[in-house]
Order: sequence, then C-alpha cells, then structure tokens
Amino acid sequence: MKAFILDRYGSADRVRAGDMPDPQLREDDVLVQIHAAGVNLLDSKIRNGEFKSFLHYRLPLILGHDVAGVVVRVGSRVRRFKPGDEVYARPADGRVGAFAEFIAIKEDDVAMKPTALTMAEAASIPLVGLTAWQALIERANLKPGQKVLIHAGSGGVGTFAIQLAKHAGATVATTTSTDNVDLVRSLGADVVIDYKKEDFADVLRDYDVVLNSLDKVTLEKSLRVIKPGGQLISISGPPDAAFARSIGASWVLRMVMGALSRGIRAQAKRRQVHYSFLFMRANGGQLAKITSLIDDGIIRPVVDRVFPFASTKDAMAYVEAGRAKGKVIVSVRES
Repeated sequence: MKAFILDRYGSADRVRAGDMPDPQLREDDVLVQIHAAGVNLLDSKIRNGEFKSFLHYRLPLILGHDVAGVVVRVGSRVRRFKPGDEVYARPADGRVGAFAEFIAIKEDDVAMKPTALTMAEAASIPLVGLTAWQALIERANLKPGQKVLIHAGSGGVGTFAIQLAKHAGATVATTTSTDNVDLVRSLGADVVIDYKKEDFADVLRDYDVVLNSLDKVTLEKSLRVIKPGGQLISISGPPDAAFARSIGASWVLRMVMGALSRGIRAQAKRRQVHYSFLFMRANGGQLAKITSLIDDGIIRPVVDRVFPFASTKDAMAYVEAGRAKGKVIVSVRES
C-alpha cells in the first residue's frame, strides 16, 4: 500500500512516500480503508524523536493519528463493526499510521463516523476531541457555572474544547490573535483575549480550570488566574511522575519526568493549584459520545485546509508553521 514513511528520526526530509505491506489484522481489529487523515503537531514531534523515550516505535514507521474511512474487514472477535461501516478513530500509541491507504485498529479504539460529517471533517475530530474530553470532562470534571481558560482557542484542540466546555455549562475564556477573534466567538467563547493587545494574566481572575497547550512562560503565568483549589492541565508539558506511572515507565524515567515538572508543581502548590500533564489516549467509547454531540449539532468541526495525499509533507509543514485555524486534513481517497 502507498504510505508516508519515517525511516529515521529527524527533520522533515526523513519522511518519504513509498510502499509498505498491508497491515496484519488481529482477531480484535478492524481493517479500515482510509479516506482522510488528520494532521497534528504530534506527528512532527514524533518524527523529530521528541517522545522516543516513552513511545517506543519500531522504524520504519507510518505517521498519522487521525483516521476516517470505511471498514473492509474485521477480526474474528469483532462484534460492533462490519465491512462497509463508515468509522473514525485515533489509533492507539504503537499502532498509528493514518498517512497510508489502510490501517488495522483495535475495535475498542474505533467509533462510527458522525453521519453529519464528510470524511475530511470526521478526520479532524478524534485526537483533538479526545484531548478536550479527557482534559475537561474526565480530569477536570467541569461543572456548570465554572470558569475555564482555554489557550490557543483557534487551534485544533482549542476550537473543539471551547464548544465542549460551553456544552458542559462553563464560562469560557480563550486567547487568540486578532484575526481569529470572530472565529472563537462563533464557537461560544464568552471572554476573548487578543494576545496581541493584552495579557491574559492581567485581565482574568478566579478561574477553576486552565487548559494549556503553549509554552513554559504561558504555563507559569496561567497560575495567576486560577483560584485556590483549581486545576492547571497542560498538554504541552512538562510531563509529571503521575504520567510516567500511567504508561508503566521505568523508575529512572519516572524520576526524570518528576524532575522536569518539579518547578511548575512547586509553584502550583504554593498557590493551592493542582498541576497535571495530559497525553491523550485512544478511546472508542468516548469518541462515540463525541459522535452523538456532533450529530446533535452541539459541536462542529473547524477545518482550515485539505491537502491531497501526495502533499502530506506539505500538510505537516503547514501545521508546524502554527497558523492553522482548526485542523488540517489529508485526503487519502476520494469519497
């Protein structure tokens, strides 16, 4: 099958178009013919080798973490899906590979595609939707009336998280640039901070939750807007010992991750704020709940650009530039 392949960790030129064997189907897998794949900054970070200390991939590797397509075959133990089903998924770590014509995914990580969406729109959802769900619903346990700050509101995670937080009944603040103010307001943001004109840390106070996806400076400043007892959840690091334990890391790696986050955890503790790092995981059950929200018109996808499959490397470069509004998609097969 045709695929985009990483042979060695490194810069963009390490990814090449080529042929790979068709995936082998396990008894609890579904084989999906990929129609569209979402592009995420995570793909470039894995290409660069940033996570190789705890994501142990065997090279050559096919990148890509968001899939939308059609089931063509199922394993002997699969009960919830059949050939012809339109599905989407964020494959589990260790089994990624959306930049290809086919992928085998564990049944538990797959959900039926929202009927209201095209394949390209559906491929924009899994990683960012699950990230927002696991941060705001599962970990923060966001309640009606609470206040949440979502950084980078016009990005992939931000555009989804704003809508999910509003559905949960929260008051939502977000940061964005001048060009994207109207977009985030249209998604439901109650308070919009144009970071080119004002500093969020000078404006916001007494927030229950902050979802951070930006740099260390933003992470530390976010503590100033959180009330005692609140939560600072970061998807951009630094990782903590709790995360290391959750992935079964060695005691050495647990020590390293604990050291990396010691500074922010100490600052948070002084302000009576709980800090945690989130690295989202595949979950078909949660994705099915997201499907219902989309089909009910509560959440809509935000797609910036769709690239042809042959231009997958260009799509990755576009995402790395950091200017996308919502998600970037690769069209693998015409629907």
